[in-house]
Amino acid sequence: MGGGGDEAVQPLFVTKQLKGRVAYRCFASTIFVGICLILVYRLKHIPSSEEHEHGRWAWIGLFMAELWFGFYWIITQSARWNVVYRLPFKNRLLQRYGDKLPAVDVFVCTADPTLEPPTLVVNTVLSAMAYNYPTEKLSVYLSDDGGSELTFYALLEASRFAKRWIPFCKKFKVEPRSPHAYFLNHHDSDLDITFAHEWLTIKKLYEDMKNRIESAAEMGSIPKEERDQHKGFSEWDSKITKKDHQSIVQILIDGRDTKSLDSDGNRLPTLVYMAREKKPQVNHNFKAGSMNALIRVSSEMSNGDIILNLDCDMYPNDPDAIVEALCFFLDEEKGKRVCYVQYPQYYNNIHQSNIYSSSSMVVNKIELAGVDGYGGALYCGTGCFHRRESLCGRKYSEDFKAEWNSKTWKNAEKTVQELEEASKVLASCSYEKGTLWGKEMGLMYGCSVEDIITGLTIQCKGWEPVHYNPNKRGFLGVAATTLDHALIQYKRWAEGMFQIFISNYCPFLYGHGKIKLGAQMGYCVYLLWAPNSLPMLYYTIIPPLFLLHGVALFPEVSSPWFLPFAYVFTAKNTYSMLEALWCGDSFKAWWNLERSWLIRSSTSYLFAFIDNLRKLLGLSETTFDITDKVVDEGVLNRYQQEIMEFGNASLMVYIISTLALLNLFSFLGGMMRVIIEFRNGFSGLIPHIILCGLTVMLNLPVYHALFIRSDRGRIPSSVMFASIVFASLACLLPFNYCS
Repeated sequence: MGGGGDEAVQPLFVTKQLKGRVAYRCFASTIFVGICLILVYRLKHIPSSEEHEHGRWAWIGLFMAELWFGFYWIITQSARWNVVYRLPFKNRLLQRYGDKLPAVDVFVCTADPTLEPPTLVVNTVLSAMAYNYPTEKLSVYLSDDGGSELTFYALLEASRFAKRWIPFCKKFKVEPRSPHAYFLNHHDSDLDITFAHEWLTIKKLYEDMKNRIESAAEMGSIPKEERDQHKGFSEWDSKITKKDHQSIVQILIDGRDTKSLDSDGNRLPTLVYMAREKKPQVNHNFKAGSMNALIRVSSEMSNGDIILNLDCDMYPNDPDAIVEALCFFLDEEKGKRVCYVQYPQYYNNIHQSNIYSSSSMVVNKIELAGVDGYGGALYCGTGCFHRRESLCGRKYSEDFKAEWNSKTWKNAEKTVQELEEASKVLASCSYEKGTLWGKEMGLMYGCSVEDIITGLTIQCKGWEPVHYNPNKRGFLGVAATTLDHALIQYKRWAEGMFQIFISNYCPFLYGHGKIKLGAQMGYCVYLLWAPNSLPMLYYTIIPPLFLLHGVALFPEVSSPWFLPFAYVFTAKNTYSMLEALWCGDSFKAWWNLERSWLIRSSTSYLFAFIDNLRKLLGLSETTFDITDKVVDEGVLNRYQQEIMEFGNASLMVYIISTLALLNLFSFLGGMMRVIIEFRNGFSGLIPHIILCGLTVMLNLPVYHALFIRSDRGRIPSSVMFASIVFASLACLLPFNYCS
């Protein structure tokens, strides 16, 4: 190692705790006291069956809901009690290790060329190939679970374009290194004359490549002259389908070949295409199966010590991210325990208001960093650097000594054809039979959120993960641009995470004695999204109906018991808003997050809870829904104007509309009742009015989409009329039946 003396003993990263922990803990203690007083009030004032029977069960229901809210609030404190931040020193790493840096394999996964356009995929691949890292130690693997020759053709085009793109990026220090993102945000008018000529040349090459790929996609076939130029196209014939094809492995750029050079005469990184074998009768385990096939195939070739896995829509934004991540793995004192380094998920198409709350600054800066404070950083499925040994099932022991492979290839003596044939066996359907893959090795099977459960099992083997949130975002993806896509995505996440909670992998059971209690609780902040739907739904329906009928379920404003309700509600929401503002969100983004939480609870989380019950009863199986990355121009225009996109008559939209109208009718009816019966007193209904009024305010975009908008993103008329009928019937139900 280089850099002797004092430099050799200096750490490659430090961990710092967030200031103000004592003040926050004191504040949280007052919230806890308030919650306890609310529960005491509910228990002491349960209406007796003789004097107030019609409100008794509603009262008990509120007690159960508030008991759950209190329990869940305690769970969330694990994400705020011990927030830590990591600071790596990449200059020390480079001075110390020099040319002894380990090999890095980058895995990019795609599954459908229609929903995930090949141009999107190759932009992610090209940005990964252009990392500031020795190219002879960098290999990029694309897993195509769609088995599409169009995706293969796009990657072949990218391999040619890379010969000009990579030296262009490194010569002029271009950022970001996704061609699409770069040319979208940079224009030739911003450049000096010497740079402009080359900039225009590269842009034209990129546009030509993009046009060829998109033309092939429109025609549905690859040009004959292209098929004749590369042997890889011989793998596709008329019998191949997405769900039935043989293993396909093609090395497009051989990093060992001294003739594989870019336009400046420098070595190119390895580039490999893989489509694992698919058979209709075989369970292929979705993305987890794809990742495990990549682990095996790459072990036959480059066998990098570090694995970076990316979704096809999440491109590298920081060209130095690999070097920064290695600081955590290569630190002499603490590095040997590190299993993975998880970067947070950010998106390049989110506006300041973040209308669908696709990415929360609070989650990335506070919650995930808080769980990391207990050694429980979550593996989020993309933007994560793994130690190959920990990902392949090895348990950590104190005598473990990391040995970094400074060589480039495991089977350097084999030819390209030999490597491809050997790798096809590793990517076959039958290879995993009778093995520990998906159980003890690689990503875990049987769950739609394979990333979360995999991270948990790795930690329970003694390894420690790291959550790293640098000022410069390491990766940028594409967020959902319609409400429907956003809700489907959260439904899949909530369903998979609750599936973990009710399984043998529940952190409180599986992690007992293996990871800290704070880490167990931190996992459950997200694993319990689905059951959160029930108390949220109860609070969205019952108090408004009782307001409409003039029956109070909360203490009067003049009562001392009103104070804990008012304090908990005000303090919790004020802190939530200030926390969001401190993390960099706008007030509007925080308000939209409150709306998103309300909408998700009554749709995505509710459906996730129901689907888990159906699985327990054997009525359904795990599915994996891919969100569409192709955006209609009209949808995109409305998204850029920050207008919510409803646009269909799905069951979720029916529920959203009906609940919004129910609260509107109850609020208007309740206000009329208050005005008419003003002299009789109404202070007991003030909490109802506040809750119902805030719900109405949160649903303003829904009312706008129901009654005012005329664009294609509005709520359909059929949904509007049905929701009016459903909400009206709920308001007209006999009171005893409501309660």
